[in-house]
Amino acid sequence: MVDFTLWDIVRNLLLAARWTVLLSLIAFVGGGVVGLGLLVLRMSGVRGGARFVAGYVQLFQGTPLLMQLFLAYFGLALFGMELSSWVSAGFALTLYTSAFLVEIWRGCVASIPKGQWEASQSLALNFGEQLRYIILPQALRIAIPPTVGFLVQVVKGTALASLIGFVELTKAGTMITNATFRPFLVYGCVAVIYFLLCYPISLYAKTLEGKIHARS
Repeated sequence: MVDFTLWDIVRNLLLAARWTVLLSLIAFVGGGVVGLGLLVLRMSGVRGGARFVAGYVQLFQGTPLLMQLFLAYFGLALFGMELSSWVSAGFALTLYTSAFLVEIWRGCVASIPKGQWEASQSLALNFGEQLRYIILPQALRIAIPPTVGFLVQVVKGTALASLIGFVELTKAGTMITNATFRPFLVYGCVAVIYFLLCYPISLYAKTLEGKIHARS
């Protein structure tokens, strides 16, 4: 057994937490870009677009994230695509995140009164201009709190990436536990760090939601 002090444990976990934060940001930003593209496709009226997006959402929301990570890491290798745990985790989490964000944003757009669409049409705006100048600015105000809140789920979801060899906070906790044989202390520290990452995000999302309700 390696003689680790509490500071040694916390320091190594904090170093690993950097990768948890970075992977979360990659998944959230990437998922946001993909999700926005899917949202526009779903609303554009392109033939088969809405059906494709609905199937996409059902696929990624209806299957476990762990399975998606395994398929990205092990499954693609069967087709000669050898991806690192970094790339596989980022890819799988991006697709998973986009499937939830597109539904969050679709609901926000759907909450915009139909009269706003009709008014924008009366101004002879095309579909892209309607979204850019009329609909999305209004939907954005509604979408910010649930979008920020979903970031908490993304942060916690990164823990599953440890099962494909990605060394983030949870994986580092397992490695330190194997070296110190002090699971209660190590995983207790892991839980505290996750809480310190997620609680401010949750609090911020609730604050934003309260501000929006107050303005309504």
